[in-house]
Amino acid sequence: MSEVYSVDVQITAPVYDTEVADRVADAITNVFPGAELDHQHGEIVGETHDLSHFSELLHRREILDTARGAFFENRRGDTFSFDLKKQAAFQGVVNFAVGDPDELGEIHVRVRVTEPDVEAFIDHIAPPTQDGQPVETDDR
Repeated sequence: MSEVYSVDVQITAPVYDTEVADRVADAITNVFPGAELDHQHGEIVGETHDLSHFSELLHRREILDTARGAFFENRRGDTFSFDLKKQAAFQGVVNFAVGDPDELGEIHVRVRVTEPDVEAFIDHIAPPTQDGQPVETDDR
């Protein structure tokens, strides 16, 4: 791949009294392995610069269109954000949180793209599809 991607990903998730902080941390690292996590009062805050495993999970579940919709819907300038269901993440599954908040709270992810740009990065992690199959782009 010739493109160089430069992204800063911030991940936050509430930890409720009924939850074990380590399990919430596991939910995050199941989806974002390599994320550096910090337990702060009532929440876990993480940071990563690599979404390749997350992208793999999107491909595996064949939810690229759903992902693209979530990313573009919450795009602000050079950032996009989305929420994931914590319970699904415990299982290593990506499930976007839409509508009513989950009782356990959600994993909130904010991605700031420095290089090349937001659209190109979204195309990289969740390529456009045709008939449910990823459409190859020129740079692959």
